[in-house]
Amino acid sequence: MAPTYKLIYFNGTGRAEPIRYLFAYAGQDYVDYRLKREEWPQLKSNTPYGKVPVLEVDGKPVAQTNAIARYLAKQFKLQGSDDWEILQADSLVEALGDYNLSSMRLFREENPERIAEIKKEQAFYLAKFEEVLSSNPSGLLVGSAVTWADLVFAATLSSRPDQVDALKSYPALSAFVNKINNLPNIKKWVETRPKSDPPPTGPHHKR
Repeated sequence: MAPTYKLIYFNGTGRAEPIRYLFAYAGQDYVDYRLKREEWPQLKSNTPYGKVPVLEVDGKPVAQTNAIARYLAKQFKLQGSDDWEILQADSLVEALGDYNLSSMRLFREENPERIAEIKKEQAFYLAKFEEVLSSNPSGLLVGSAVTWADLVFAATLSSRPDQVDALKSYPALSAFVNKINNLPNIKKWVETRPKSDPPPTGPHHKR
């Protein structure tokens, strides 16, 4: 029998959205459990590391977004066509994680000089991603078929308005995100998913 899945996260996109994209693309049923903020203090101590998202597989919980996504990629045969593609996909997702860290710092930063430095760091990563996509005739990150890296990138880079705006300077990256978001199962998910709570805005966005 196929396993049963329950994804636990808050009512937002954030770290859970790449996992939801994987489920959507694969057409896999799962419980998309959206925590109310008042539930979290009681639930926190029962999670593996005191953080979400948590995926329950046949009732057994596991944490860490990329670990969950890699597991699902294997289950849904989205890792890549060979060991080299699997390595490339892994490497790209890890690089995206570094980009995400800079985005998190940007939200909290108030010093104009540090904001400029962080934006420069973000531009470095986006240019690298643009280069990868521009060199692949398929318009995908790896090989000629959709991998979990494509889904993780699209979910992440279209989850906040500031990220969408940043893509305007990178035509290959922008076209790629649009391509993934218009895949039938992903498009259906984006159009029908529950309305998420708005993301936070960093201090510099108030200026």
